[in-house]
Amino acid sequence: MDIHNLTAAGKYAAARPVTEALPSQNSATDAFSNAAQDFANTLKQSEVLAKEAMTGTADPHALVQALAQAELAVETAVTVRNRVVEAYQEILRMPV
Repeated sequence: MDIHNLTAAGKYAAARPVTEALPSQNSATDAFSNAAQDFANTLKQSEVLAKEAMTGTADPHALVQALAQAELAVETAVTVRNRVVEAYQEILRMPV
């Protein structure tokens, strides 16, 4: 029986690698950049399918799916924007 593994410091040292960030997501900036890129790709794909539907070359079911995804992406972006604005306003209201 190893006494070092029974201490709180030993348990913390063993659990520490679990709490570290993933190498692919080093910062919030990378995560935000990836989310913005996904948002732009979703809108671009919807636009391409809408153009194809106007010319009669796209499947109507695919168009409906793409438009629903675009609507969800826009609603999500608006919600995130509203939360950021609310947080900024809350910071401005803080007494110094």
